[in-house]
Amino acid sequence: MNESIVKAVKEMIEAPSCCPELETAGEIWLESLGTDAQEAATKALIAEAKMDICTIDSVYNFFVSDEGKKVFGEQKAKELAEHAKEVKTAGGKYCDCGACAGAKFITEHESEMYN
Repeated sequence: MNESIVKAVKEMIEAPSCCPELETAGEIWLESLGTDAQEAATKALIAEAKMDICTIDSVYNFFVSDEGKKVFGEQKAKELAEHAKEVKTAGGKYCDCGACAGAKFITEHESEMYN
């Protein structure tokens, strides 16, 4: 197994922004390495990563919404929205939080995960 994928999954599941479903899929995948369950766990992790990765537009819209301000507080939501704007201006299409960065890495290295 490619060590960079293992590292990315570990970092992803440790990210505070990682949702419980993605964290569980990552943990199961790590535990399955080298076992008969690895292929099924790989499929599940890839599917979950594809579902959970957020576009930069969607996170920006959340941060500027009333709900985003309620979740993060007015000031933090403003900071996060500004960061999202910077990511988009730099050409980023996806959120760059630890969970989304890990999910993106997984989807970009999907074929390597079956080797």
